[in-house]
Amino acid sequence: MDNYLKSLIDKYDDWIDKDLIEHSSKIIPIEKSIEGQKHILPQVQVDKILQDAAMIVLAECTCRKRYKKCDKPLEVCFIFNKSGQKWLDKGKGEKIGLTKAREVLKQADKAGLVHMTLYKPDHEIFALCSCCSCCCHDLQLVMSWGKSYITAKSDYIAQDNESLCIQCGECSHRCPFDARTFDDGVMHYTQDGCYGCGLCITTCPERAISLIEKTG
Repeated sequence: MDNYLKSLIDKYDDWIDKDLIEHSSKIIPIEKSIEGQKHILPQVQVDKILQDAAMIVLAECTCRKRYKKCDKPLEVCFIFNKSGQKWLDKGKGEKIGLTKAREVLKQADKAGLVHMTLYKPDHEIFALCSCCSCCCHDLQLVMSWGKSYITAKSDYIAQDNESLCIQCGECSHRCPFDARTFDDGVMHYTQDGCYGCGLCITTCPERAISLIEKTG
């Protein structure tokens, strides 16, 4: 673990130990993957978060700028309200409206990025980022360093319809949490590893995957 990640985990652990936050981030499913569901919780919808923001500032992903492990798009992160104003005061980011924000989300989905909300100790959602597992500080801590408590799973989980699956393996390439693997022409899905991001749903050509709300 490099010094940057070490400083973050020390900070997160201190906040969690003091009950200032329950986790530093939470996975938010892409809206397209939960269309048609009858019981959608507003607080986990990306579009709802954007609509509720008094100010949206579009900023570059600091994680991908730091680690440069992939060529995913940079300008896909949103900073909200007072935190967004601070970024503007520092000459960072661009104030945008809801229409452009939605366009950015589509770009992030096409690139296979995971939507995540970020929290401060006062529990305010101050940012919504579109992240990759190779560069994102929180996802690196989860996937490479076993700090699973850092990032909360979404309130949804993927469910497969095996009768529709054609074993193409497309969903395995989009899953950043290694819940889906494709070996010797056979698709394998480990539901316990699913974080409910919805990326598998939007790439399945046969619509063999659905995102359902968790129960219990």
